[in-house]
Amino acid sequence: MLLKTFGWSFAITVVGLVVAGVLWGWQGLAIVGILSILEISLSFDNAVINAGILRKMNAFWQKIFLTVGILIAVFGMRLVFPVVIVAITAKLGPIEAVKLAINDKAHYQELVTSAHPAIAAFGGMFLLMIFLDFIFEERDYKWLSWIEKPMAKMGKLDMLSVIIALVVLLVSAMTLATDVAHGGGDKTATVLLAGVAGLITYLVVGGISGYFEDKLDEDDEDDEDDEESEAGAAAPVATGAGSAVGLAGKAAFFMFLYLEVIDASFSFDGVIGAFAITNDIFMMALGLGIGAMYIRSLTVFLVRKGTLDDYVYLEHGAHYAIGALAVILLITIRYEVSEVVTGLIGIVLIGLSFASSVVRNRREGKPGDTSGTKAEVTSGV
Repeated sequence: MLLKTFGWSFAITVVGLVVAGVLWGWQGLAIVGILSILEISLSFDNAVINAGILRKMNAFWQKIFLTVGILIAVFGMRLVFPVVIVAITAKLGPIEAVKLAINDKAHYQELVTSAHPAIAAFGGMFLLMIFLDFIFEERDYKWLSWIEKPMAKMGKLDMLSVIIALVVLLVSAMTLATDVAHGGGDKTATVLLAGVAGLITYLVVGGISGYFEDKLDEDDEDDEDDEESEAGAAAPVATGAGSAVGLAGKAAFFMFLYLEVIDASFSFDGVIGAFAITNDIFMMALGLGIGAMYIRSLTVFLVRKGTLDDYVYLEHGAHYAIGALAVILLITIRYEVSEVVTGLIGIVLIGLSFASSVVRNRREGKPGDTSGTKAEVTSGV
Protein backbone atom coordinates (compact mmCIF):
# COMPACT_ATOMS: atom_id res chain seq x y z
CA MET A 1 0.00 0.00 0.00
CA LEU A 2 2.73 2.45 1.03
CA LEU A 3 5.00 1.63 -1.91
CA LYS A 4 2.08 1.67 -4.35
CA THR A 5 0.98 5.11 -3.20
CA PHE A 6 4.40 6.72 -2.77
CA GLY A 7 6.24 4.77 -5.48
CA TRP A 8 6.18 7.58 -8.03
CA SER A 9 7.24 10.10 -5.40
CA PHE A 10 10.25 7.96 -4.44
CA ALA A 11 11.18 7.45 -8.10
CA ILE A 12 10.88 11.14 -8.97
CA THR A 13 12.93 12.04 -5.89
CA VAL A 14 15.80 9.80 -7.03
CA VAL A 15 15.65 11.05 -10.62
CA GLY A 16 15.32 14.68 -9.51
CA LEU A 17 18.29 14.51 -7.15
CA VAL A 18 20.42 12.77 -9.78
CA VAL A 19 19.52 15.46 -12.34
CA ALA A 20 20.32 18.18 -9.78
CA GLY A 21 23.68 16.58 -9.03
CA VAL A 22 24.58 16.26 -12.72
CA LEU A 23 23.50 19.81 -13.64
CA TRP A 24 24.55 21.78 -10.56
CA GLY A 25 26.85 19.52 -8.55
CA TRP A 26 26.65 18.76 -4.84
CA GLN A 27 25.54 22.27 -3.98
CA GLY A 28 22.61 22.08 -6.40
CA LEU A 29 21.66 18.65 -5.09
CA ALA A 30 21.60 20.01 -1.52
CA ILE A 31 19.49 23.03 -2.53
CA VAL A 32 16.94 20.86 -4.34
CA GLY A 33 16.73 18.57 -1.30
CA ILE A 34 16.18 21.52 1.05
CA LEU A 35 13.49 22.96 -1.22
CA SER A 36 11.69 19.60 -1.26
CA ILE A 37 11.64 19.48 2.55
CA LEU A 38 10.47 23.12 2.65
CA GLU A 39 7.53 22.35 0.37
CA ILE A 40 6.47 19.26 2.35
CA SER A 41 6.64 21.07 5.70
CA LEU A 42 4.68 24.07 4.42
CA SER A 43 2.02 22.05 2.59
CA PHE A 44 1.28 19.14 4.93
CA ASP A 45 -2.02 20.74 5.89
CA ASN A 46 -2.77 21.06 2.18
CA ALA A 47 -2.75 17.25 1.91
CA VAL A 48 -5.37 16.92 4.65
CA ILE A 49 -7.63 19.50 3.01
CA ASN A 50 -7.18 17.93 -0.41
CA ALA A 51 -8.01 14.50 0.99
CA GLY A 52 -11.29 15.79 2.39
CA ILE A 53 -12.28 16.91 -1.11
CA LEU A 54 -10.67 14.11 -3.12
CA ARG A 55 -12.54 11.35 -1.26
CA LYS A 56 -15.77 12.73 -2.77
CA MET A 57 -14.48 12.07 -6.30
CA ASN A 58 -14.42 8.82 -8.25
CA ALA A 59 -11.30 6.81 -9.10
CA PHE A 60 -10.90 8.40 -12.54
CA TRP A 61 -10.74 11.95 -11.18
CA GLN A 62 -8.45 10.87 -8.38
CA LYS A 63 -6.04 9.67 -11.09
CA ILE A 64 -6.46 12.96 -12.94
CA PHE A 65 -5.51 14.75 -9.72
CA LEU A 66 -2.32 12.69 -9.50
CA THR A 67 -1.35 13.07 -13.18
CA VAL A 68 -2.67 16.25 -14.76
CA GLY A 69 -2.90 17.87 -11.34
CA ILE A 70 0.75 17.30 -10.54
CA LEU A 71 1.78 18.74 -13.92
CA ILE A 72 -0.21 21.88 -13.12
CA ALA A 73 1.27 22.00 -9.62
CA VAL A 74 4.90 21.55 -10.70
CA PHE A 75 5.11 23.31 -14.05
CA GLY A 76 2.20 25.69 -13.59
CA MET A 77 2.68 27.02 -10.08
CA ARG A 78 6.36 26.31 -9.40
CA LEU A 79 7.81 27.28 -12.80
CA VAL A 80 5.33 29.19 -14.98
CA PHE A 81 3.59 31.19 -12.24
CA PRO A 82 6.67 33.18 -11.09
CA VAL A 83 7.52 33.95 -14.72
CA VAL A 84 3.96 35.14 -15.41
CA ILE A 85 4.08 37.35 -12.32
CA VAL A 86 7.30 38.94 -13.57
CA ALA A 87 5.86 39.39 -17.06
CA ILE A 88 2.78 41.17 -15.70
CA THR A 89 4.66 43.24 -13.12
CA ALA A 90 7.44 44.35 -15.45
CA LYS A 91 5.14 44.52 -18.50
CA LEU A 92 7.33 42.10 -20.40
CA GLY A 93 6.50 39.41 -22.92
CA PRO A 94 6.70 35.76 -21.81
CA ILE A 95 9.95 35.14 -23.71
CA GLU A 96 11.58 38.26 -22.27
CA ALA A 97 10.49 37.23 -18.78
CA VAL A 98 12.07 33.78 -19.22
CA LYS A 99 15.30 35.33 -20.49
CA LEU A 100 15.34 37.65 -17.48
CA ALA A 101 14.85 34.70 -15.12
CA ILE A 102 17.80 32.89 -16.70
CA ASN A 103 20.22 35.75 -17.36
CA ASP A 104 19.49 38.23 -14.57
CA LYS A 105 18.38 36.18 -11.57
CA ALA A 106 18.80 39.01 -9.07
CA HIS A 107 16.52 41.40 -10.96
CA TYR A 108 14.04 38.57 -11.57
CA GLN A 109 13.89 37.84 -7.83
CA GLU A 110 13.40 41.55 -7.14
CA LEU A 111 10.42 41.70 -9.51
CA VAL A 112 8.78 38.60 -8.04
CA THR A 113 9.28 39.96 -4.52
CA SER A 114 7.75 43.31 -5.47
CA ALA A 115 4.62 41.46 -6.61
CA HIS A 116 4.30 39.74 -3.23
CA PRO A 117 1.60 42.07 -1.78
CA ALA A 118 -0.81 41.19 -4.61
CA ILE A 119 0.03 37.47 -4.35
CA ALA A 120 -0.41 37.50 -0.57
CA ALA A 121 -3.73 39.35 -0.76
CA PHE A 122 -5.14 36.97 -3.38
CA GLY A 123 -4.00 33.79 -1.62
CA GLY A 124 -4.80 35.13 1.85
CA MET A 125 -8.40 35.93 0.97
CA PHE A 126 -8.96 32.63 -0.81
CA LEU A 127 -7.63 30.62 2.15
CA LEU A 128 -9.48 32.81 4.66
CA MET A 129 -12.77 32.01 2.94
CA ILE A 130 -12.04 28.28 3.17
CA PHE A 131 -11.44 28.62 6.91
CA LEU A 132 -14.46 30.84 7.56
CA ASP A 133 -16.88 28.61 5.67
CA PHE A 134 -15.58 25.63 7.65
CA ILE A 135 -15.78 27.27 11.06
CA PHE A 136 -19.27 28.70 10.45
CA GLU A 137 -20.74 25.34 9.40
CA GLU A 138 -22.63 23.11 11.84
CA ARG A 139 -20.77 19.80 12.30
CA ASP A 140 -21.41 16.52 14.08
CA TYR A 141 -17.92 16.52 15.54
CA LYS A 142 -16.45 19.56 17.26
CA TRP A 143 -12.79 19.76 18.19
CA LEU A 144 -12.53 23.11 20.00
CA SER A 145 -16.17 23.29 21.03
CA TRP A 146 -15.75 26.58 22.89
CA ILE A 147 -14.93 28.18 19.53
CA GLU A 148 -16.92 26.05 17.12
CA LYS A 149 -20.27 26.07 18.96
CA PRO A 150 -20.78 29.85 18.87
CA MET A 151 -19.25 30.08 15.39
CA ALA A 152 -21.74 27.52 14.06
CA LYS A 153 -24.62 29.55 15.50
CA MET A 154 -23.25 32.75 13.96
CA GLY A 155 -22.88 30.93 10.65
CA LYS A 156 -26.66 30.83 10.25
CA LEU A 157 -26.43 34.47 9.15
CA ASP A 158 -26.29 34.66 5.35
CA MET A 159 -23.02 35.80 3.74
CA LEU A 160 -21.33 36.27 7.13
CA SER A 161 -18.05 34.75 5.92
CA VAL A 162 -17.98 37.11 2.91
CA ILE A 163 -18.65 40.14 5.11
CA ILE A 164 -15.89 39.20 7.57
CA ALA A 165 -13.45 38.50 4.73
CA LEU A 166 -14.13 41.90 3.17
CA VAL A 167 -13.65 43.63 6.53
CA VAL A 168 -10.34 41.79 7.01
CA LEU A 169 -9.25 42.78 3.51
CA LEU A 170 -10.15 46.43 4.09
CA VAL A 171 -8.29 46.55 7.40
CA SER A 172 -5.27 44.79 5.86
CA ALA A 173 -5.17 47.19 2.92
CA MET A 174 -5.46 50.27 5.14
CA THR A 175 -2.91 49.16 7.74
CA LEU A 176 -0.46 46.79 6.05
CA ALA A 177 -0.29 48.03 2.45
CA THR A 178 0.44 51.71 3.04
CA ASP A 179 4.21 51.25 3.30
CA VAL A 180 5.09 47.70 2.34
CA ALA A 181 8.51 46.16 2.76
CA HIS A 182 8.29 44.44 -0.63
CA GLY A 183 9.07 47.01 -3.24
CA GLY A 184 8.16 50.02 -1.08
CA GLY A 185 5.41 52.52 -1.69
CA ASP A 186 1.67 52.47 -1.17
CA LYS A 187 0.11 49.22 -2.37
CA THR A 188 -3.40 49.79 -0.98
CA ALA A 189 -5.18 49.69 -4.35
CA THR A 190 -3.17 46.65 -5.47
CA VAL A 191 -3.97 44.72 -2.29
CA LEU A 192 -7.67 45.61 -2.46
CA LEU A 193 -7.93 44.57 -6.11
CA ALA A 194 -6.02 41.31 -5.61
CA GLY A 195 -7.96 40.46 -2.45
CA VAL A 196 -11.31 41.00 -4.17
CA ALA A 197 -10.07 38.82 -7.05
CA GLY A 198 -9.20 36.05 -4.57
CA LEU A 199 -12.64 36.32 -2.98
CA ILE A 200 -14.41 36.23 -6.35
CA THR A 201 -12.34 33.23 -7.44
CA TYR A 202 -13.34 31.33 -4.31
CA LEU A 203 -17.02 32.17 -4.70
CA VAL A 204 -17.14 31.28 -8.40
CA VAL A 205 -15.13 28.03 -8.37
CA GLY A 206 -16.43 26.84 -5.01
CA GLY A 207 -19.99 27.84 -5.86
CA ILE A 208 -20.04 26.01 -9.19
CA SER A 209 -18.48 22.83 -7.77
CA GLY A 210 -20.91 22.95 -4.83
CA TYR A 211 -23.86 23.39 -7.19
CA PHE A 212 -22.99 20.31 -9.24
CA GLU A 213 -22.24 18.31 -6.10
CA ASP A 214 -25.66 19.17 -4.64
CA LYS A 215 -27.34 18.40 -7.96
CA LEU A 216 -25.64 15.00 -8.09
CA ASP A 217 -26.81 14.24 -4.55
CA GLU A 218 -30.37 15.18 -5.51
CA ASP A 219 -30.23 12.91 -8.57
CA ASP A 220 -28.97 10.04 -6.42
CA GLU A 221 -31.80 10.56 -3.93
CA ASP A 222 -34.35 10.61 -6.75
CA ASP A 223 -32.92 7.37 -8.17
CA GLU A 224 -33.09 5.71 -4.76
CA ASP A 225 -36.70 6.86 -4.30
CA ASP A 226 -37.63 5.41 -7.70
CA GLU A 227 -35.97 2.08 -6.89
CA GLU A 228 -37.63 2.00 -3.51
CA SER A 229 -41.09 2.64 -4.96
CA GLU A 230 -40.59 -0.08 -7.59
CA ALA A 231 -39.24 -2.67 -5.18
CA GLY A 232 -41.78 -1.85 -2.51
CA ALA A 233 -41.05 -3.39 0.83
CA ALA A 234 -39.66 -6.59 -0.65
CA ALA A 235 -36.01 -5.73 -0.02
CA PRO A 236 -34.05 -2.89 1.59
CA VAL A 237 -32.38 -0.40 -0.72
CA ALA A 238 -28.72 0.47 -0.09
CA THR A 239 -28.18 4.13 0.61
CA GLY A 240 -25.19 6.32 -0.11
CA ALA A 241 -24.51 4.82 -3.50
CA GLY A 242 -23.57 8.17 -4.93
CA SER A 243 -20.99 8.83 -2.26
CA ALA A 244 -19.54 5.33 -2.63
CA VAL A 245 -18.98 5.77 -6.36
CA GLY A 246 -17.76 9.33 -6.01
CA LEU A 247 -18.32 12.52 -7.94
CA ALA A 248 -18.03 12.34 -11.73
CA GLY A 249 -18.70 14.52 -14.76
CA LYS A 250 -19.17 18.25 -14.32
CA ALA A 251 -19.30 18.01 -10.53
CA ALA A 252 -15.90 16.29 -10.40
CA PHE A 253 -14.43 18.68 -13.01
CA PHE A 254 -15.29 21.79 -11.02
CA MET A 255 -14.22 20.09 -7.80
CA PHE A 256 -10.90 19.41 -9.54
CA LEU A 257 -10.60 23.10 -10.46
CA TYR A 258 -11.38 23.98 -6.85
CA LEU A 259 -8.58 21.64 -5.70
CA GLU A 260 -6.11 23.25 -8.09
CA VAL A 261 -6.93 26.77 -6.90
CA ILE A 262 -6.50 25.62 -3.30
CA ASP A 263 -3.13 24.11 -4.20
CA ALA A 264 -2.14 27.34 -5.93
CA SER A 265 -3.03 29.37 -2.84
CA PHE A 266 -1.00 27.03 -0.64
CA SER A 267 1.99 27.22 -2.96
CA PHE A 268 2.34 31.02 -2.80
CA ASP A 269 4.31 31.01 0.45
CA GLY A 270 6.48 28.13 -0.76
CA VAL A 271 7.39 29.86 -4.01
CA ILE A 272 8.17 33.17 -2.31
CA GLY A 273 10.03 31.42 0.53
CA ALA A 274 12.14 29.48 -1.96
CA PHE A 275 13.84 32.72 -3.03
CA ALA A 276 15.48 32.79 0.39
CA ILE A 277 17.32 29.63 -0.70
CA THR A 278 17.87 30.16 -4.45
CA ASN A 279 16.77 32.45 -7.28
CA ASP A 280 17.34 29.82 -9.97
CA ILE A 281 13.85 29.04 -11.30
CA PHE A 282 14.84 25.56 -12.49
CA MET A 283 16.27 24.50 -9.13
CA MET A 284 13.18 25.99 -7.53
CA ALA A 285 10.77 24.13 -9.81
CA LEU A 286 12.60 20.82 -9.34
CA GLY A 287 12.85 21.03 -5.56
CA LEU A 288 9.33 22.33 -4.94
CA GLY A 289 8.00 19.90 -7.54
CA ILE A 290 9.44 16.91 -5.68
CA GLY A 291 7.82 18.17 -2.49
CA ALA A 292 4.51 18.72 -4.28
CA MET A 293 4.60 15.12 -5.51
CA TYR A 294 4.83 13.86 -1.93
CA ILE A 295 1.89 16.05 -0.94
CA ARG A 296 -0.13 14.53 -3.80
CA SER A 297 0.81 10.99 -2.74
CA LEU A 298 0.04 11.77 0.90
CA THR A 299 -3.38 13.07 -0.14
CA VAL A 300 -4.22 9.80 -1.92
CA PHE A 301 -2.83 7.79 1.02
CA LEU A 302 -5.15 9.61 3.44
CA VAL A 303 -8.12 8.91 1.16
CA ARG A 304 -7.38 5.21 0.62
CA LYS A 305 -6.62 4.54 4.27
CA GLY A 306 -9.76 6.37 5.41
CA THR A 307 -7.63 8.36 7.84
CA LEU A 308 -10.02 11.31 7.91
CA ASP A 309 -12.84 8.95 8.90
CA ASP A 310 -10.79 7.33 11.65
CA TYR A 311 -9.29 10.55 13.02
CA VAL A 312 -12.21 12.96 12.88
CA TYR A 313 -10.41 16.07 14.12
CA LEU A 314 -7.69 16.06 11.44
CA GLU A 315 -9.77 18.22 9.11
CA HIS A 316 -10.36 20.66 11.94
CA GLY A 317 -6.64 21.00 12.59
CA ALA A 318 -5.93 21.47 8.89
CA HIS A 319 -8.56 24.19 8.57
CA TYR A 320 -7.22 26.01 11.60
CA ALA A 321 -3.80 25.82 9.93
CA ILE A 322 -5.37 27.30 6.80
CA GLY A 323 -6.78 30.16 8.86
CA ALA A 324 -3.35 30.77 10.37
CA LEU A 325 -1.71 30.68 6.92
CA ALA A 326 -4.27 33.17 5.59
CA VAL A 327 -3.46 35.59 8.42
CA ILE A 328 0.29 35.08 7.91
CA LEU A 329 0.00 35.79 4.18
CA LEU A 330 -1.81 39.06 4.90
CA ILE A 331 0.79 40.02 7.51
CA THR A 332 3.57 39.41 4.99
CA ILE A 333 2.18 42.21 2.87
CA ARG A 334 4.23 44.47 5.12
CA TYR A 335 6.28 42.30 7.49
CA GLU A 336 8.64 39.37 7.00
CA VAL A 337 7.52 36.08 8.53
CA SER A 338 9.92 33.14 8.63
CA GLU A 339 8.91 30.03 6.68
CA VAL A 340 9.90 28.05 9.78
CA VAL A 341 7.08 29.75 11.71
CA THR A 342 4.60 29.10 8.91
CA GLY A 343 5.49 25.43 8.65
CA LEU A 344 5.58 24.81 12.40
CA ILE A 345 2.15 26.34 13.00
CA GLY A 346 0.57 23.95 10.51
CA ILE A 347 2.42 20.91 11.83
CA VAL A 348 1.59 21.75 15.47
CA LEU A 349 -2.12 22.28 14.78
CA ILE A 350 -2.45 19.07 12.77
CA GLY A 351 -0.43 17.18 15.41
CA LEU A 352 -2.73 18.41 18.18
CA SER A 353 -5.85 17.50 16.19
CA PHE A 354 -4.43 14.03 15.52
CA ALA A 355 -3.66 13.53 19.22
CA SER A 356 -7.19 14.66 20.12
CA SER A 357 -8.59 12.16 17.62
CA VAL A 358 -6.57 9.35 19.21
CA VAL A 359 -7.83 10.32 22.67
CA ARG A 360 -11.40 10.44 21.38
CA ASN A 361 -11.09 7.00 19.75
CA ARG A 362 -9.67 5.43 22.91
CA ARG A 363 -12.44 6.96 24.99
CA GLU A 364 -15.07 5.65 22.58
CA GLY A 365 -13.40 2.25 22.45
CA LYS A 366 -13.92 2.07 18.69
CA PRO A 367 -10.89 3.53 16.87
CA GLY A 368 -12.48 3.38 13.43
CA ASP A 369 -16.02 4.31 14.42
CA THR A 370 -17.19 7.56 12.85
CA SER A 371 -20.86 6.67 12.66
CA GLY A 372 -21.75 9.84 14.43
CA THR A 373 -24.19 8.23 16.85
CA LYS A 374 -23.58 11.20 19.09
CA ALA A 375 -24.71 14.53 17.75
CA GLU A 376 -21.61 16.15 19.11
CA VAL A 377 -18.28 14.82 20.24
CA THR A 378 -15.84 17.08 22.07
CA SER A 379 -12.18 16.34 22.51
CA GLY A 380 -11.71 18.46 25.57
CA VAL A 381 -8.76 20.32 24.05
